[in-house]
Amino acid sequence: MAKIWMSSLLVLTGGFAAFGQTAIAPVESTMIRSVDTQNRAAVAMLEKIVNINSGTMNIPGVIAVKDEIEPRLRALGFKTRWVAMDDAHRAGDLVAEHACPLGNGNCGKRMLLIGHMDTVFEKDSSFQTYMMVPDGTGNVATGPGVNDMKGGLVVMLVALGAMQSAGVLDTAEIRIVLSGDEERHGDPIAVTRKDMIDAAKLSDVAFEFESGVRRQGVDTISISRRSSVTWHLDTTGKSGHSSQIFSDYMGAGAIYEMTRIVDAFRTQLPEPGLTFNVGLMLGGATAELNESKLGGRATGKANVVPPTAIAIGDIRTLDNGQSERVEQKMREIVGKHLPRTGATISFDEAYPAMPVTEAGHDLVRQLNAVNATLGFPPMPELDPMLRGAGDISFIAAYLPGLVGTGAMGEGAHADGEIVYLDSIAKQAKRNALMMYRLSQQK
Repeated sequence: MAKIWMSSLLVLTGGFAAFGQTAIAPVESTMIRSVDTQNRAAVAMLEKIVNINSGTMNIPGVIAVKDEIEPRLRALGFKTRWVAMDDAHRAGDLVAEHACPLGNGNCGKRMLLIGHMDTVFEKDSSFQTYMMVPDGTGNVATGPGVNDMKGGLVVMLVALGAMQSAGVLDTAEIRIVLSGDEERHGDPIAVTRKDMIDAAKLSDVAFEFESGVRRQGVDTISISRRSSVTWHLDTTGKSGHSSQIFSDYMGAGAIYEMTRIVDAFRTQLPEPGLTFNVGLMLGGATAELNESKLGGRATGKANVVPPTAIAIGDIRTLDNGQSERVEQKMREIVGKHLPRTGATISFDEAYPAMPVTEAGHDLVRQLNAVNATLGFPPMPELDPMLRGAGDISFIAAYLPGLVGTGAMGEGAHADGEIVYLDSIAKQAKRNALMMYRLSQQK
């Protein structure tokens, strides 16, 4: 594996290593070699934490993953604390701080590393085990959360280990916040994302170690993420014998009112940067969601006009202004009722959008300078339409950041999710050099 990652481009010349045409300083060369020496242990750690079920609602499982990561951070010189969130029915946050020995703000850019320890695969999922993909030529592994984002946790630790081996971690100011519920954030956000927001206010740049995206063999980077807003729609109508449907007395019933609304969403909402989805619908004589709001129960008869219907879905937008505009349009659609029906819509607390900024573009330019040093091709910015929502959006108002600095893979959130094992070393090298260079900037 090390031969793949170092490549034949490495040439030692009088204390410097040349990758292609770009000279590399000894301290950075030391970090690169350190990443390669950590490879076997990194893959072993990935297998270990993937085999720990840490579905969002499996709180003991999330804590078990935390118990694997926390001592490694302490060994790197971080002071750590666990912030439990029992009242929010969430596992909590692992917070770690590496102080600047010269005082806060005197070790270059103050960096915030974020990520999460949970996955979408709960204890009842059939997808539970790490394994190598037989036809992946030894480079592809599969398992729950293997790239989203347990691979990212390993990348982060390897990069920090490389900085420590070169003696440059000691003079860097770094904060880490790893959430236990990114895949289904808890409420209220003011509580469940407080640690992350507080850390962002004390930092200058963020790295989100969620999975990176490799498109047609090209590694990409992101500086923006779309919002994710969940909506709840309830419709009502008169109930009675179906022979009277659409009469002045009976009206249209709750399901036709629901159908009118969601079809109006389909025809009236579309605009660039927006997607919207209906994820679950129930209707009949009775309809109710279960406690987790992942399913429910409905009853009814073919000859009875239904008095109730429920639907849930989401919208995703490029910026928060677009979110506000689309929500208002949805409310206007909902307010135009069919005869003898009613409807209400509500919106949950959302993942806000992380818009594109010039500060984000500048980070990509710096990252591509790192890629040039490493002999890697430049990384294009990924279209935000190709990513989901993420925790970095909660802190985007305070600082710029890079999204997708973790391991590369495919199939996140689905059985058969995979990781490209060669991406662990590539991403760790990029991150180690990028963080070192940021720590040298005033």
